Amino acid sequence: MNKPPQYLPGHQLLAGRTAVITAAAGAGIGGATARRFLEEDARVVLGDSHARRLDETVRALADEFGADRVAGAACDVTDEDQVGALFGLAEERHGGLDLVVNNAGLGGTAELTEMTDAQWDKVIDVTLNGTFRCTRAALRRMKASGGGGVVVNNASVIGWRAQRGQAHYAAAKAGVMALTRCAAVEAAEYGVRVNAVSPSLAMHPHLVKVTTPELLEQLTEAEAFGRYAEPWEIANVIVFLASGYSSYMTGETVSVSSQHA
Repeated sequence: MNKPPQYLPGHQLLAGRTAVITAAAGAGIGGATARRFLEEDARVVLGDSHARRLDETVRALADEFGADRVAGAACDVTDEDQVGALFGLAEERHGGLDLVVNNAGLGGTAELTEMTDAQWDKVIDVTLNGTFRCTRAALRRMKASGGGGVVVNNASVIGWRAQRGQAHYAAAKAGVMALTRCAAVEAAEYGVRVNAVSPSLAMHPHLVKVTTPELLEQLTEAEAFGRYAEPWEIANVIVFLASGYSSYMTGETVSVSSQHA
């Protein structure tokens, strides 16, 4: 199994910019993205449905990077009022926002013939509808402020590839990709870029809780590098899409994967 590469230092790629990041508490892609954005000199406003874990994350990052650069608000992306409050906090603290990372998503495993409406609806509401709500909130504010800004959505290779027990999650992530393309076309006229990342396998504690060891081993073996991605490796690509280095990219979904073709 190959080892992950050396962690890269920041290069001020997001200096002076304000970012809203959903599902940003904890050790997953959202938490890694928050840290990478701070290392690139951005200000971050973090949302997460787990209030206690969010408070712990905000305190820890504020101690390390400065309380003036880190804020948080409990946010369930299925609740329009909470979404509004999260984006309102960015405006209150920093006068607006420049970057949005829609990371909130919910998975699960169920064969289609056994899947209930409730299981289907919950995954769709968090993963697809939540991304819609936050993208809408971002674009309304970016347009009203005179234009400019970046939205990065978290999709998945499952939006392209079939996997047993993942019909709801696959449909939601395919929807995120389609939403990204359509939002990008509409937002281009006021200078906002909308792109997505599509990870294959990034390991974090929550994934271990909801996935069997057998499936994780199978998925890891499908990767050309013979290992899963570290969450910060996905975050590095999100930084690229949020930065000026991707200035001519919009409506794109970037696969962050080492899966065999």
